[in-house]
Amino acid sequence: MKKADYIWMDGELRRWEDCTVHVMSHALHYGSSVFEGIRAYDTPDGPAIFRLEDHIKRLYRSARMYRIEIPYDFETVCAACIEAVRENKLTSGYIRPLAFRGAGSVGVTARDTPIHLMIAAFPWGTYLGEDALKNGVDVAVSSWNRLAPNTIPPGMKAGGNYLSSMLIGYEAKDRGVAEGIGLGRDGLLSEGSGENLFLIEDGVIRTPPGAASILKGITRDTVIKLLADMGHDVQEQPLPREALYTADEIFFTGTAAEVTPVKKVDGLDVGNGDYPVTRSVQDAFFGLFSGQTKDTRGWLRHVQE
Repeated sequence: MKKADYIWMDGELRRWEDCTVHVMSHALHYGSSVFEGIRAYDTPDGPAIFRLEDHIKRLYRSARMYRIEIPYDFETVCAACIEAVRENKLTSGYIRPLAFRGAGSVGVTARDTPIHLMIAAFPWGTYLGEDALKNGVDVAVSSWNRLAPNTIPPGMKAGGNYLSSMLIGYEAKDRGVAEGIGLGRDGLLSEGSGENLFLIEDGVIRTPPGAASILKGITRDTVIKLLADMGHDVQEQPLPREALYTADEIFFTGTAAEVTPVKKVDGLDVGNGDYPVTRSVQDAFFGLFSGQTKDTRGWLRHVQE
């Protein structure tokens, strides 16, 4: 990770090196944090943050679930994200807002802890490797299941949830592949360690539904809408593991992964190595930032206004 000059923390910009927390912070002991991952892109009209408001809405929803009362209003947090990009002089990069419980009572259900909010913005390239977007990645089905229903809510973007993602991701790396795919407790497809999953077979595009222990990603929603604009219907439905091995195309979506093709699952080639639907939605997605795709939904929030 390349560091930047400043982080917005608790209402002000501070030097990157000065943004520290106490070792007794509740979030360190119990994972009591919620966060977002947001990208800024270099566009013909200057740097723009993609779907900023939608990300911050989800931040507040996640915080509400865990009784984390963010001490700033919605517009202040959006403005702070813009300020973090602008003051770090980024033309593109990654933005990480994080709200967390600080040092106070050490009890699991403590509510008398201070709530901190930090927003970092820094340079960050392709998540799954430099050639992943073009050539695709190899993946493996993980032995670790995703979160079971009514345990930890996977639809909330909370720090503790990502212990599951770490196990899936570490196992994948140990097996020599770029990413793992988790199954739900029912043995049906869920998602990658940090990506949503799309499969195409005989021209039909499918993705696991919200009830499949997934985070309903904002890039996932973007791709579904772009595909609809292109005349493609996406079916959200439960999918068995074997669908991975019969698919003609598979791709991941996520703020970090963007739109990344999958070329092999468990050592088996996906389709014939041609990704026509994946390429078309990739083009439409990245076209939002080059100007080739019209931003008809107001998804871009320009930093210099």
